[in-house]
Amino acid sequence: IIANNGNMGDFFMNNKIKNWSLIIIGIIVGSAVMALGIDLFLLPNKLSSGGFSGLATIFYYVLHIPMGVTTVILNIPLFIWAAFKIGKKFFVKSVIGTASLSFFLDLFDKINPLTGDRFLACIYGGIIVGIGTAIILKVNASTGGSELISNIINRYNSNIKMSNAIVVFDIFVVSLNILVFKEIEIGLYSALAIYLMGKMIDILFEGIFFTKCMFIITDKSEEISKVIGRDIHKGTTGLYGKGMFENKDRLILMCAAARRDVIKIKNVAKKIDPQAFIIITNAREVFGMGFKK
Repeated sequence: IIANNGNMGDFFMNNKIKNWSLIIIGIIVGSAVMALGIDLFLLPNKLSSGGFSGLATIFYYVLHIPMGVTTVILNIPLFIWAAFKIGKKFFVKSVIGTASLSFFLDLFDKINPLTGDRFLACIYGGIIVGIGTAIILKVNASTGGSELISNIINRYNSNIKMSNAIVVFDIFVVSLNILVFKEIEIGLYSALAIYLMGKMIDILFEGIFFTKCMFIITDKSEEISKVIGRDIHKGTTGLYGKGMFENKDRLILMCAAARRDVIKIKNVAKKIDPQAFIIITNAREVFGMGFKK
């Protein structure tokens, strides 16, 4: 029994070390990617990525302080505050993320920027920073700044959405950039970069292979279901529902389908029952037979 307990202890310890190693690698890689996007595209064109990086851009040009140094200084009081409000694991990961990002920001600042065109800079910078941010979020970490602020706010008031807190802070930072640099274009391009960051995060978290979910309300559910399965090779699920207007029980067909199959399924349903009521919605990801495993 002692030997077995020892083996189990080693197993869990090895798993814990492995998990933390993967987390740290994810944080470091994500921070490096973020820094590349900022230093090669956004920073040279005075564009903001929001959060503390956006504030650091102002200090970089006005006071000539390296971005990495500013990022650490801005985060220190935040970390002291956060130490008492957020979990120990998230706090440690945030410290590692902030330190990594600061290091790479000052390291890659020595590389010549890839473009002086603000439009190209906001597109490529936003995409690359979004990829780096998504990698860090995948391991449930952060690089401090607005993400950490939103987590702290959420601890005080859980009714405030974290995404809303981040958006408000980013709007404040972009507005500050416009006031300091006195160029409205900086704000417009920065807003576009931040939007692209958000879209990249969504894509990496939710995938690019959009699937449609169809709901077919009909009195001929069994007949429609058979034809969909036989001719289009898609399965359907019957959900029991009740039409409140007619006070009538009905079987509602639900079917997950690729975009190319939506028209086929709709045509089948309409052909069999012209009065069928069809709802088509987006489904980010579908797992199971015929889809992702």
